[in-house]
Amino acid sequence: MAKPTARKPTPSPSGQKRARLAQALNTLAARRAARGAPATGFTSQPEPRTIGSVARGRQLIGGNFLLAGFLIEGRDRSPWDLAMPDPAFEEALHGFGWLDDLAAVGDRTARARAQDWVFGWIDRYSRGTGAGWQPDLTGRRVIRWINNALMILHAQDKPKADAFFAALGAQTTYLAKRWKSAPPGLPRFEALTGLIYAALSLTGMQGHSAQALAGLAAECASQIDIEGGIATRNPEELLEVLTLLNWAKQAIEATGAAPDPAHLAAIERIAPTLRALRHADGGLARFHGGEACNPDRIDQTLVETGIRRGPTGTLAMGFARLHVGGTSLIMDADKPPAGAASTDAHASTLAFELTSRRRPIIVNCGSGAQFGREWHQAGRATPSHSTLALGGYSSSRLGPERSFGRSPHSWLEETPELVWAVRDEDSGQSWMAGHDGYSATHGLTHLRRLSLATDGRLLEGCDSLSAATPQGQKRLQTVLEREKLTGIPYQIRFHLHPEANATLDMGGHAVSIALKSGEIWVFRHDGALKLALDPSVYLEKGRLRPRATQQIVLSGRLLDERCQISWTFTKAQDRSQGTRDLQYGADRDDSDT
Repeated sequence: MAKPTARKPTPSPSGQKRARLAQALNTLAARRAARGAPATGFTSQPEPRTIGSVARGRQLIGGNFLLAGFLIEGRDRSPWDLAMPDPAFEEALHGFGWLDDLAAVGDRTARARAQDWVFGWIDRYSRGTGAGWQPDLTGRRVIRWINNALMILHAQDKPKADAFFAALGAQTTYLAKRWKSAPPGLPRFEALTGLIYAALSLTGMQGHSAQALAGLAAECASQIDIEGGIATRNPEELLEVLTLLNWAKQAIEATGAAPDPAHLAAIERIAPTLRALRHADGGLARFHGGEACNPDRIDQTLVETGIRRGPTGTLAMGFARLHVGGTSLIMDADKPPAGAASTDAHASTLAFELTSRRRPIIVNCGSGAQFGREWHQAGRATPSHSTLALGGYSSSRLGPERSFGRSPHSWLEETPELVWAVRDEDSGQSWMAGHDGYSATHGLTHLRRLSLATDGRLLEGCDSLSAATPQGQKRLQTVLEREKLTGIPYQIRFHLHPEANATLDMGGHAVSIALKSGEIWVFRHDGALKLALDPSVYLEKGRLRPRATQQIVLSGRLLDERCQISWTFTKAQDRSQGTRDLQYGADRDDSDT
């Protein structure tokens, strides 16, 4: 998959106008807050919960700022003096998530960098200027400053400490005024959690706690659905929301108070759903802009909930799951996110991922947001997912760019009207699903059946295209006539993880996939289509460039009203004798974390 050359959509004028107005109101609120009464110290300090990376911390100390997919070298320079390569880099810098990485290193040099850069921000931006005055970024920053306050204030004199608490107080006042302007979902949860942290721990800020706690309870009731999902259907965002709710719960309980019942109920709903979105290796399914994330962090988050209930076997946030014998499969089996919730959503309907023990095999390309807008758009298209796509079309289409805060995004438009999935109640290890995302353009419905053998060694798949209604048949006939009876091209793609080494086998009629564990899986199909092994990419956060990998591609042309293609993945060889592949929870019970 070569670097995309997607057309740059024109930003929506109305979206730009709303974004400018929101920024103006944020700036006004920030400047007023800076003139308000400051906090003077801690009444109680929440125990640090955020955990950083030692490796990333050492990179920062060495002057390498790797944020939002951009690497800027600035040895012995303040990050506030750097030229910002992209709004996403600037927002990550002002969010201070990197402060946890310096704390993870924990030596004198790391502490000195943290102090210099925090007080550098206070000197430049604490009076209401700069890109950091957005509710979600402010909430994120407040949490990190409070969690790492001992490191920041170590050996500092009174004027420095006063400036630190004054800046925290101003940000708390700002959050109390502007948290409602944060987009619903993760951004608003970040703003509210930061406000709760500050209101419960800073002197003079306790008056903001009642509205913050009530606001969080209301968001839990309205934004976490009855099945424990969120509107974006992004598994990584669901983890972030659960993490924030855990932190808020712990901060509230540390004061001797009890969280609101709606807050606790949201945690109870999310935990089983998050478990259902984990693969056999412990990571999350990579859909709608989400990453796999660190399994240990997911474990810790789930343990902190105190909820041990596992997956129910039904759809979890719209995802279908099969898991047996150390093999897991997760398929997107619901409608894509809509409206503002679709700013990072993908046209991934009926795409799946497959993992064997701790080794991913079939993946989706992932979010390319960190590699620029063209990669972001390409990563959202159906061909970047392990599913069937008609040539030149996605199952959902991107609309024009709209401005949200400082970064423009495109919503999904023309999404499938009907998406359904049914589990085979007899075997329990089979799903039948379908969508009509190609009905409007071609009159076609895509059906997919996935069945996992009871020992986890065989995955059987069947994809079909059909014009099932008179209207669909008429539309399909029109398209076929336009194509001059050469047929409608389509491809079924299976993107491989970069560490899965694939080769064509059996004279080009099969693909052998060797995993680092020593396992060998073999892909076969019914012979009706052309089989190829083509280049692909794996788009992963925290890397400077996309990782090269491969994809299995079945190509064909639809010549009439129906076609059906069967294929299999078979484990032909287990782990090699003497090969020790430490697996993450491949044989554990789903409720055991």
